[in-house]
Amino acid sequence: MEKLNKNYWTERWSNEQTGWDMGHPSPPIAEYIDQLTNKDLRILIPGCGNAYEAEYLYSKDFTNFNVLDIAQEPLNQLHNRLPELRNDQLVCSDFFHHEDQYDLILEQTFFCAIDPILRSEYVKHAAKLLKSGGKLVGLLWGVEMNIDNPPFGGNQVEYEELFTPYFKIKTIEDAHNSIAPRLGKELFVIFQKSVDPE
Repeated sequence: MEKLNKNYWTERWSNEQTGWDMGHPSPPIAEYIDQLTNKDLRILIPGCGNAYEAEYLYSKDFTNFNVLDIAQEPLNQLHNRLPELRNDQLVCSDFFHHEDQYDLILEQTFFCAIDPILRSEYVKHAAKLLKSGGKLVGLLWGVEMNIDNPPFGGNQVEYEELFTPYFKIKTIEDAHNSIAPRLGKELFVIFQKSVDPE
């Protein structure tokens, strides 16, 4: 779906068509962040949108993180809310062209927003961005969603097949503390990098 490009997402933000926006960090991800003890972890939030999880990280004394979005507007909004962030932490780029190394990738509504034909490439690139033993943690839809526009859903079997070539499946389970409209529809996942992409 070629339409899911920078222009598409910029227009969505310009028209305030952001139905995915909860206005606060996702509870399962916030709970996971609460359990992290190493404040020096290098963290990426791809397709970050308003990046409430980044604000939450900052409130918990994590500062070694980058947020990435293909559209500039959500990054501007985050900068307005959190002017302490350095410009180099706000990355306006295509995830698939991003190059760096991280200990942790937080996944929140990005995977479901890309064209499903890119999912295997997402997995491979996420593994490339992670250091040895790094983790991809977050939420994936556990139900079928739209066919021709995001969000795109899926299921546990599909995700296990997709991620297993590069990741060890540490956790994949129904999220117990999703927001009410998503309860019973989200899977909380912890995937640990096991193989370097060639």
